[in-house]
Amino acid sequence: MTSSTGSTQVWGTSAPRLVRTAVFCLLACVAWFAIGAARADSTLDPSLLPKIQSATFEVVAAKPKDTLTYEKPLPMELLPYQDRTDKYYSIGTAFAIGPNTYVTAAHVLMVGYQTLWGLPELRDASGKVYAIDRIEKFALRRDFVVFTLKDPPNIAPLAVDTRPGLNQVVYSVGNALGTGVVIRNGLYTSNTPEDQDGQWKWIRFSAAASPGNSGGPLLDQNGKVIGIVLMKSPNENLNYALPMGEVLDAPGDLARFDRRMAYQFDVFDSTLSGTFKGDFKLPLSVPGFFAAYAKAFHPYLDSQLKALLDQQSADLFPDGTGAHQLLYSGPSMDDFPQLVTRNSDGVWVNSGSSSIKITLPANGYISGGTLGGNILFHLRKPDNIPGAAFHHDPKGVMDMLLKTGFLKRPIGPERILVTSLGEPGDTGTSTDRWGRTWQTWSWPVPYADGYVHLYALPTPDGYAILMRIGPATTRHDTVINMRALTDFISLPYDGTLAQWKEFLADGKLLPAAFRNIKIAFEYGKDFRYDSQRLAFSFTPELQQIDADSMLTLGFTFFPDAHGKVVWDAGQVWLAADNHDRHWISLLRNAAPPADLDDSYQSFWKKVSGRQHPYDGLAYTDGDTSKINAVVPPSRGDDKPSVLYTAYVYQPGTQPQAEMKQKLDALLKSVKVKEQ
Repeated sequence: MTSSTGSTQVWGTSAPRLVRTAVFCLLACVAWFAIGAARADSTLDPSLLPKIQSATFEVVAAKPKDTLTYEKPLPMELLPYQDRTDKYYSIGTAFAIGPNTYVTAAHVLMVGYQTLWGLPELRDASGKVYAIDRIEKFALRRDFVVFTLKDPPNIAPLAVDTRPGLNQVVYSVGNALGTGVVIRNGLYTSNTPEDQDGQWKWIRFSAAASPGNSGGPLLDQNGKVIGIVLMKSPNENLNYALPMGEVLDAPGDLARFDRRMAYQFDVFDSTLSGTFKGDFKLPLSVPGFFAAYAKAFHPYLDSQLKALLDQQSADLFPDGTGAHQLLYSGPSMDDFPQLVTRNSDGVWVNSGSSSIKITLPANGYISGGTLGGNILFHLRKPDNIPGAAFHHDPKGVMDMLLKTGFLKRPIGPERILVTSLGEPGDTGTSTDRWGRTWQTWSWPVPYADGYVHLYALPTPDGYAILMRIGPATTRHDTVINMRALTDFISLPYDGTLAQWKEFLADGKLLPAAFRNIKIAFEYGKDFRYDSQRLAFSFTPELQQIDADSMLTLGFTFFPDAHGKVVWDAGQVWLAADNHDRHWISLLRNAAPPADLDDSYQSFWKKVSGRQHPYDGLAYTDGDTSKINAVVPPSRGDDKPSVLYTAYVYQPGTQPQAEMKQKLDALLKSVKVKEQ
């Protein structure tokens, strides 16, 4: 989900935030806002300075306990002294406008929403910290909050002027990125209507300001507050402040939200614009306020995602003609998971590929790649870890994934590899529309106030994984998007027969499609496959059957006999082992609809007409002998809509008679159950 902010940039915290970018041209990393000191530059009457300083506060959040494990001790000595010794992150500025009445920017307070840090508090120039007591007023769009403190200091509040004049000298006052309160001067240049519908006008001013100024006061020459410093223009040296009249005139005891937002979903480029609008009663404690906000905001996010998918329903995969190419292309046998996405021409395709591969002990490996804001992994389990343990050990899985280097903590000029996140903070399961049950795990990353979210689908050889990394404030939106994205994941099921034996023994891991698939084998004796679509068997006379033999079920999406799109096995492929070119296969082929191009029509014509290479005659392709044939329909239908093709491949140049004998042995056992 993205929110529209027009031409302005809202200032956030100066502390580190978790963002999604690439590492090793692949994976996400943690980005830190640059920290710098601001220089005081003020011509205010010096007698006003003590009052301004005492009434202006840093907004801070307590640093969390670090629970992560790193490749080496963190070189904290590389950080500036204040950064490494301060127990708090500095996130903005606040100021007093009345007896136990304080103001800051709404977006500064919202740093505490779903945070892993401490809740926002105020800190004065002497270092004393004050807890926020009650939220009294809040307006998300105007970007302000009014609140009280639990044990307020005895200070004089700043006076307010709600009718300031243009072209006067003004002073931005604020915490300069954790280095203390500074005052900088400039001019009040103009009043600019807000972008959404011009309900009020922003104060535009040229006094220098930095992200730490968010929520601080904008003063006139007499030291009176005329506005709250909020944001800057990205393309000019002018900043924005909210007039204080908007704060004082706002209804008391009410939290209001009225902001236009744009909502997007990763599998297509369409956007839904909506308005998050409503209110709830105040005053509330800070935890109570955030709970009330979540109660309003989370259903809104749910509704936006649903509305966007509903808007696209006529052409949302697997519906619409744009899905036909994928539905009639057969399965991809690449073991790397892919995301089904829509191209600009409306055609749905499998997207995503591996761009990095990390070797693990005992034949294990991790391949990974990024697609938009998503990270995809194929994790092949090391052979020395039992499947029953592996598929129920999220910490062990994450420890392996971290070997790719996707998470590194910046400390000064260095980036320190995170080697363990420990046990996940949240675990669960989620079943997608195709009946595949994903294991869901989330790990907090406290230093960055963010989460690593994983949706992991057990497979015979390990896991197919969808991962996202994001700030704590976007946690709900991240999770609902990932849950929806699992409906668009395409992958085969692959592994050795030894891995399949362990996988099939744990019924909780099996997708719904396996209710109609029975796989049985005895090493050195026979292999048997039986489904609602196809059944066959073979013995070692046709091909070796042992623990290292490979079995791949090419799951894909296709319309069944009733026109309903299903996710089911479209190909069964078996090899003598992972390196041998002895293999056999049975592939499902369906008559293409008329809207598909000549390549689909000619392929079907070749299969249905038993044309070469589907004529049962052996041929040599490079250093491999091949023989293919069409499996006769069980009912003798002259114009079947589904045909299966059988394949036998052998290394080197093999005699025609021997290849035909193997093909006949396979065909003899095959029974096609669908027409």
